Amino acid sequence: MAKQLVRLWKRPSYDGKRFTYYLLYTDEQGRRRQKSLGHTDARKAERQRAQFERELGMGILEPTHITLSELLEDYLERTRTQIEHSTAKAAKYSMSNFIAAVGNIYADRITYKYCERFQQYCVDKGLAPSTVNTCIKLAKRIFSLAVKRRQLESNPFDGIRLLKVPQGLVRLLSEDEFGRLLKAAPNTMWKTRILLAKAAGLRRGEVLNITIADVDFDKGKIIVQPKQACGHIWRWVVKDKDRRELPLVEAAVQLLISIQMNLPEGQPYLLVPPARYRHLMSLEADGKLTEEMRKCPDGNFGRNWKHILQKAGIEDATFRDLRCTCITEWLEAGLMPHEVQRLAGHASVNTTMKYYAGIRESMIDRARKASVAALSQDSVANLLQVPKRGRNGKKRAVPITSQALELNGLTQTQTTGR
Repeated sequence: MAKQLVRLWKRPSYDGKRFTYYLLYTDEQGRRRQKSLGHTDARKAERQRAQFERELGMGILEPTHITLSELLEDYLERTRTQIEHSTAKAAKYSMSNFIAAVGNIYADRITYKYCERFQQYCVDKGLAPSTVNTCIKLAKRIFSLAVKRRQLESNPFDGIRLLKVPQGLVRLLSEDEFGRLLKAAPNTMWKTRILLAKAAGLRRGEVLNITIADVDFDKGKIIVQPKQACGHIWRWVVKDKDRRELPLVEAAVQLLISIQMNLPEGQPYLLVPPARYRHLMSLEADGKLTEEMRKCPDGNFGRNWKHILQKAGIEDATFRDLRCTCITEWLEAGLMPHEVQRLAGHASVNTTMKYYAGIRESMIDRARKASVAALSQDSVANLLQVPKRGRNGKKRAVPITSQALELNGLTQTQTTGR
């Protein structure tokens, strides 16, 4: 006789006068679960038990009682090969705040009001609006996947509005600032790092994970691609997952050749200090190399970058600003936005234009000249009563009439006092 996967349980009420049928079973993770049927009809309960047992046998799970912490644990286990380490870390942070706001209650008890409470908790905690939005989006994603897996019936985060976040200006480095950074760089390795970010638009992790095999010295290009752990190389995943090729300026080629000639035998990484490389490979051999170390193999990167900024006399720049400057210069040079998107490794052209393309003073000057060229200064000055100089050099006001405004397509704003 086949083993029964689901059992019926007549759970009595607190006063002992009533009871409700429950289904008792074991889920995919081996946890004992119970599901209320909400009635006392024996025949209906048996039909539901048999149906649920068939679905369990086919690997289909209906919505079950699962706490928020268990929901997070299940999400991390199912997606551990699909998401980045940073995403998993952010998901843990988001759900920890959620649990702090509403308690570690069953996920199927979460309603819209709990989501609002979670959002307000993050705001009251003093988190930046962008961080609050990230927490909401991650929690919504976790619940959305639970719905798809039939662990939950609906997503309570549907309809939650994100906080408005003012768009900050993209920081661009001037030619003078870039020159000062290169002069302040302590060695050839740091000069090359700065130059590659500025001239090839590489991310910090991409710069630090460059190997000899990634550089085509003859064609003057660099290949950004994921790496599998083998021999003298550790596993590393590109942020956008895709392989892409980028141009190398001649100065960068010469610097990379110089670095390669002085590398210790057996070290493939061009921009990781030899002592640091040996340490990381020993951690890799012991299975202790963390994801953070793979993304930023230079443990002193942030501190050394700050020293370079101080020496260069620059206060408000990040290493990412070099990449933003490069992307903006590609656009200014006439490359199409979708071309820059592919070079930058962005999934959407909107990301490129919104978060990486900056506005230079030269762009504002060109826009001003274009506006001036498109307008007839005399007619506009007349309409706006801009003072004009008479023959004696004195300024005189030019009267304005409603008829003149109508003829020129402008409307005069009247004060009604209301």
